[in-house]
Amino acid sequence: MTFTDVFHGLRRALSVHIAGAAALLAGAGWAHAQTPGYTPAASGVEYRLIGTYDLARLDRIFGTELDEFMASSTMPTEFRGKFPPARFPVKLYRVKYSSVVPEWNNKPTVASGLVAVPETGAKTMPMVSYQHGTVFDRSYVPSNPDSSMETRIMIARFASQGYAVIGADYFGRGESDLPDSYLVKRSTQQATYDMLQASKAVLASLGTTPGKLFVSGWSQGGWATMAFLQKLESVGEPVTAAAAASAPVDIYVTLTRWMNNPQPVDAPYLPGVLAIQLQAHENYHGLPGLAETAIKPEYLAAARDLYAGRMDFTAFFKATKPTIGEFLKPEFRASADLAEGGYWRVLETNEAYRWRMKTPLRTYNGGQDEVTPLGIALLPELAQGMMGGAPAKAVDVGPKADHRAVFIGGVIDQKGWFDGLLGR
Repeated sequence: MTFTDVFHGLRRALSVHIAGAAALLAGAGWAHAQTPGYTPAASGVEYRLIGTYDLARLDRIFGTELDEFMASSTMPTEFRGKFPPARFPVKLYRVKYSSVVPEWNNKPTVASGLVAVPETGAKTMPMVSYQHGTVFDRSYVPSNPDSSMETRIMIARFASQGYAVIGADYFGRGESDLPDSYLVKRSTQQATYDMLQASKAVLASLGTTPGKLFVSGWSQGGWATMAFLQKLESVGEPVTAAAAASAPVDIYVTLTRWMNNPQPVDAPYLPGVLAIQLQAHENYHGLPGLAETAIKPEYLAAARDLYAGRMDFTAFFKATKPTIGEFLKPEFRASADLAEGGYWRVLETNEAYRWRMKTPLRTYNGGQDEVTPLGIALLPELAQGMMGGAPAKAVDVGPKADHRAVFIGGVIDQKGWFDGLLGR
């Protein structure tokens, strides 16, 4: 080995060390300069007030807005009158915070989310971290609650009754300039964990101390909640209780059920879900050509445009087919049988229920759920029972309950459960 070889080897090693140190500093809050109009809360964390929901505004959420949200549901009117009036106005803060992308060697990034603080006058309040479900527009996220009905429901159900409510937008949504990280496990864990730490800094800046922590999510957010819970338990962050509605906790089994055992109840938007999921893994896990391998050529351009935000879902739906069998190549569907290939191996690592949990859990399911099959929704309860983990209970919202009804039924149940754990 020559002196030149040694020199270049040392230089490469030093470059790797510096890059790793930069990523760690970014994760500690050094990734971006302060944004005009934002207030710094901690290194790499800033926030600004985006509005206040007064009592009248909060009560509309469970009035006319809930009717609109449930109009297409199998249970359009069953939840009317099931929610109490709002007790406290809620201040809404958009948060920007430094994070890193684990799949990209901890590349520094900036993400966003919401902190909703009720005007209770209390210096300490319990906190609910809500993980949002699938959206086909980067603005339909917690940090933009006027465009996110599920976020408004959590604000009205919990924040208006005295809980601080927080929610990460995930990488590739909200203020993030990254591609969508849809169902990418480690990035989802990182975004939600760093949002929790950022929220604590924001609350401290506002003179508020978070009390007991609860986590909750629906659909994609149910899976994200379970992945987040796994992260929290791994670092010793105490969680009082966790709730996941319609959570696809085993993505491999869920996708193969959609592809190879379709049912009449299946949602017509599942091809759109798979289009963004495939491309998210293509980007974050370094699987070039995955979408091209999977999607029929006549639909690939629409899938690319949907993922990039150049096409909305309505246009995508018109340009493609409403069933996965028509949307995907037969040979790709067949490749799932033995879980062979990089993509299927990644999905095996994306499960979010196969560890022995320390946190009490409730999951929610329904007999007409068009997205998450019943067997998938029951997996956490079955697994924890076999492993001797913390109490895990599957709550059946009813034989008529579709995806939205499972969410609303779950939200109703969670509030009483969480209150009981607080001794209220």
